[in-house]
Amino acid sequence: MLALILGLVLFLGIHSVRVFAEDWRTARRAAMGENAWKGMYSVVSAVGLGLIIWGYGLARQAPVVLWDTPTWTRHFAALLTLLSFVLLVAAYVPRNALKARLQHPMILGVKVWALSHLLANNTLADLLLFGGFLVWAILCFRSARRREPLATAQAPSAAATSLTVAIGVGAWAVFAMWGHAALIGIRPFVAVTPTS
Repeated sequence: MLALILGLVLFLGIHSVRVFAEDWRTARRAAMGENAWKGMYSVVSAVGLGLIIWGYGLARQAPVVLWDTPTWTRHFAALLTLLSFVLLVAAYVPRNALKARLQHPMILGVKVWALSHLLANNTLADLLLFGGFLVWAILCFRSARRREPLATAQAPSAAATSLTVAIGVGAWAVFAMWGHAALIGIRPFVAVTPTS
């Protein structure tokens, strides 16, 4: 569990500098130079992400169950995750209505992803991982909205919005049917048989 916690501290910590220490971040970037700052940021992020993956994998070998999860939560989580994929894609497709309306769809996508996984999972490692990302996303979204008030962007395009939804749904389907099992080892749509 220590590796998971350390990974979360590193990964979410470096991604929270702008939320909690904007002046320090600006000073460090100026002192180090843009490329050195980005290099350090990338290394800390990669180490943190690696520790999260490793630590979560270790924690799953001896899970500490905190509560019972009804079967319906898995189906609801799948629906929420579909929404999170569309929001993530919306961050990158220009002139889509979701980005124009929400301003920070990627952070909202992380928030929805974390919430969906908190609903469907029930161990201490899940609470730390997905709870940590949910708290980070809430704080980060509030900070981003304060820092960058709602801007008037180009008028959204119906074609761009349709493309955003189509790519998000397609990516979600591929990940839900194949990618989740390949990368995480769990098939979201296959019933879990309890072990005695």
